[in-house]
Amino acid sequence: MADSAGQEEQMAAKEITIAVIGDVHNSWDAQDERALRRLGVDLVLLVGDFGNESVGVVRAIAALSLPKAVILGNHDAWYTATDWGRSKCPYDQNQEDRVQQQLDLLGAAHVGYGKLDLPSLGLTVVGGRPFSWGGSTWKSGEFYQQRFGVGSFRESMDRIVEMAKTAAHETVIFIGHCGPSGLGVEPEDPCGRDWQPVGGDHGDPDFEGAIARTRKFGKNIPLVAFGHMHHQLRHTKTKLRRPTHVDAAGTLYLNAASVPRIIRTEDDCLRNVSLVTLRNGEVTQASLVWLNEDLAIKSKQVFYQQPLAASLLDLEDSEEIMEESGVCSSCQNI
Repeated sequence: MADSAGQEEQMAAKEITIAVIGDVHNSWDAQDERALRRLGVDLVLLVGDFGNESVGVVRAIAALSLPKAVILGNHDAWYTATDWGRSKCPYDQNQEDRVQQQLDLLGAAHVGYGKLDLPSLGLTVVGGRPFSWGGSTWKSGEFYQQRFGVGSFRESMDRIVEMAKTAAHETVIFIGHCGPSGLGVEPEDPCGRDWQPVGGDHGDPDFEGAIARTRKFGKNIPLVAFGHMHHQLRHTKTKLRRPTHVDAAGTLYLNAASVPRIIRTEDDCLRNVSLVTLRNGEVTQASLVWLNEDLAIKSKQVFYQQPLAASLLDLEDSEEIMEESGVCSSCQNI
């Protein structure tokens, strides 16, 4: 036990670079693994919405040879989870089950209602409710009952907590498709409702409850990563969604849904990745980087950094980079 604890302390002290990839929506190609390797990431967290049950995209992501944890989003069950979706389904659901195909392709990498222990990094990734649409109304009840035996937010929260209790490591990172409730009610907040009627918390209440309960039994939770609520807002084009939130316990909540994540222009191809640096069980920096066609960093926007003085300095540097590259207007306000 002493040796195990010592190894865990050594892993915690190691600086870890984590890539968080938000809503893909079919924007994934062969260059993405090369880009992630160029960035030197230790772990890739993919938070769903790969396409409308896009088995081909999920197959490519499943083939990613870097350590990864994945959770599927509402678009990944677009034609299966609701009556409306089934009525629009372009394939014969009596002949194939594309939701199950995606789950089978991802295997243990899919952590929705599950977890992935990563001994080499000294942490465990725990997944929230897969296929989430967000909000305080229990949706797709028949789908969740048939697929997972879950019939309410309470049962969903219990399922997530069961997995967190079995985490092999003291440091736990949570990922969800939609983020938890409790991060604000303004439309610009990480899970704020930005469609009519504007305003309100559209986060997942079961996810919020599971995080709180996990913290009570002593786990360190430095990061909660998710997507679903796109950075570009529906009700205004004058500003973007606030991508981060830090709670009283010091947990960083990161919304990585910068959409579209790949932008092709006449003379370049730009792709974005959110990067999180973890050291001593704490997040030291979170940023959004855009890479060009040569996979060099075109811009870096720092969303969070410890301490505050360093944060202010890096934000000034970030603004200079964005202005010089022109990415601020071409990427952030499409």
